[in-house]
Amino acid sequence: LKGDPAGPEPPAERLRGRNHEWTHLYTADVISMPDKWEYPWYAAWDLAFHCIPLALVDSEFAKEQLLLMLREWYMHPNGQLPAYEWAFGDVNPPVHAWAAWRVYKIDKKRRGTGDRRFLERVFHKLLLNFTWWVNRKDADGKNVFQGGFLGLDNIGVFDRSAPLPTGGHIEQSDGTSWMGMYCLNMLAFALELAREDAAYEDVASKFLEHFVYICRALNNIAGEGIELWSAEDGFYYDVLHLPDGRPFPLKIRSMVGLIPLFAIEALVSDVVDNLPGFKRRMQWFIENRPELAEYVETQTTPDLRVRRILSLVNPKRLRQVLRYMLDEAEFLSPHGVRALSRVHREHPYTLSVHGMEHRVDYEPA
Repeated sequence: LKGDPAGPEPPAERLRGRNHEWTHLYTADVISMPDKWEYPWYAAWDLAFHCIPLALVDSEFAKEQLLLMLREWYMHPNGQLPAYEWAFGDVNPPVHAWAAWRVYKIDKKRRGTGDRRFLERVFHKLLLNFTWWVNRKDADGKNVFQGGFLGLDNIGVFDRSAPLPTGGHIEQSDGTSWMGMYCLNMLAFALELAREDAAYEDVASKFLEHFVYICRALNNIAGEGIELWSAEDGFYYDVLHLPDGRPFPLKIRSMVGLIPLFAIEALVSDVVDNLPGFKRRMQWFIENRPELAEYVETQTTPDLRVRRILSLVNPKRLRQVLRYMLDEAEFLSPHGVRALSRVHREHPYTLSVHGMEHRVDYEPA
């Protein structure tokens, strides 16, 4: 923004361009990169994925990398994480909590004891980031999230990080699902920390209940909100929310309809029984909010232990989504799961807006 000391004065419009709101950011660190071709280009969510295998080799480095993006010279004062150098203000999926939890578990298994200080440091900073998501990316306050690009390019009819040609905004199946997963990651953190400090039981209750609200919104079983689930197709889609309030489902079979599968957690009685405050609040919630209790599935194991399953996708819908995911004519390929269904090879998705055709074709990488 200021230009280089020995260079010419930068153009004035730069102070109104991309990254101009990130004047606090000061990068002078060793950072894990996506690949040598793009060096020295870093991305926060790529880094989060890197830290999982890095933890098997050098868990201290992995923990330092995760903490780095949460430090005050990277994280924006409003709680947003910098996406990548091209545009810090873009929105990437909130996978930092998931990565930190996996690194903590890997490190604990290797050492025999968990790094509680690391867990607490990450948790408190992620609370700020979670709050940023809730306050900035839920346009209508209905627990249905937007987010924009979210790291998934070439799967949508519009550039989701740019203003839409139709106006309005897109209610995102993937954005909402990432937030459901984020809730469960933070719940796992809080329950682990509550083992030694009962003060964390309260915030564990918060994330349990918030997950249920997001689950209800995504599935819209009561028919009160945005219909991200298509009963006709048995799949999740993004929904274009037009300026006049009309919803328009974008029926593109893509990864956005599979991401709801990521959010799942099991609460076992061994953990819950040792947290009386959390258990009491959970039981009250289930008993007194029957319209929400259906989103917490209770199972009894053969040894009479109680297990509660928290999942964005119920068993019936799971079977319907997996029917697409495991179909070689749709998502399943010899190389893994496709980001876009192969059905669009013969049937591209098109949408005409103001005389211009917007189109999604199946193009193998």
